[in-house]
Amino acid sequence: MKLKKIIECLEEWAPPIYQESYDNSGLMVGDYSSEILGCLISLDCTEKVVDEAISKKCNLIISHHPIIFGGISSINSSHWVGRVIQKAISNNINIYAIHTNLDNIKEGVNKKISDLLNLKNTKFILPKYGFNKKLEVYIPEKDKNHFLDKLFDVGAGQIGNYKECSFQEKGLGTYIPLEGSKPSIGNKNFKEEIEEIKLEIYFDKSIESSLINTIEEFHPYDEPNYYIQNNNIESRDVGSGMIGSREINFHLLLKELKKKFNCGSIKHTKVINNKIKKIGVCGGSGSFLIKEAIKKGADVLISSDFKYHDFFEANNKITLIDIGHYESEQFTKDLIFEFLNKNLINIALHSSNENTNPIKYY
Repeated sequence: MKLKKIIECLEEWAPPIYQESYDNSGLMVGDYSSEILGCLISLDCTEKVVDEAISKKCNLIISHHPIIFGGISSINSSHWVGRVIQKAISNNINIYAIHTNLDNIKEGVNKKISDLLNLKNTKFILPKYGFNKKLEVYIPEKDKNHFLDKLFDVGAGQIGNYKECSFQEKGLGTYIPLEGSKPSIGNKNFKEEIEEIKLEIYFDKSIESSLINTIEEFHPYDEPNYYIQNNNIESRDVGSGMIGSREINFHLLLKELKKKFNCGSIKHTKVINNKIKKIGVCGGSGSFLIKEAIKKGADVLISSDFKYHDFFEANNKITLIDIGHYESEQFTKDLIFEFLNKNLINIALHSSNENTNPIKYY
């Protein structure tokens, strides 16, 4: 299977447009035209992970964390990133990262954590804004249904748990085809009046290019007129962190976290509520969600990388629980594996056996 096909599958699931501005998801090393024989899925891409890929005859590594994150000025053997890239290239191994775009989707990293903790009625702690758009387009009534089907096929009209949503309004369209036009209805230089339908359809920013291509291909007019409007409303499908319901004693929750996430240690702030009802989670670094988790009524926020001063932001309103960065995201490998195993065939998938956590506990 071509690498391009695998990447298309991944990016339909977690569109790159959903990644944070500081991120660098995508193809780190490789050639889109490569024929992929085997794929190794890991949290990080280290030298040992590349060695594992070689031993398992995998010429694609999909990692959660990008091997190239900040700017690099050189690739040489004096730094681990340079050694990884050199070894991958010399062994014809492609490296692809799917990072914060996978964090931010509804069925992504934080949903995986929520499921492991049996959270119910999960929602984003911090929904994203600016991903909702509205299409307005006019079309002859007789062509409406076929045209709508094509728009729905590319994902337009999806609102939460509803699909094929649209608003339709009848009206009268007028035009005079000029020289050079190719009217599907009417004749050049004669005014035409036709019953049209005004369609209004919401869609996600990630499919905008596909939507425009569909309009250009399937609208019956040679010069279709349409309008796309930005809507600054919160997204139902893109956001940071998750919050869900579960009743559990605080200390039982700590024991469960230590066991399920194999934590070397757990840091937490003052226990505000022994009887937990609402739990917030964020894989990786989640300090930016503290205030919003408090607003949403979370009793605890489970994440990692809280700095000393971040812990003060609990402010006797929430209990912050730091389980470690690797520990919080380790099941991302399973998430990616399960998705690819379900959606791709004719490719050997392997989940890395390497524990890439650089932190050791005494």
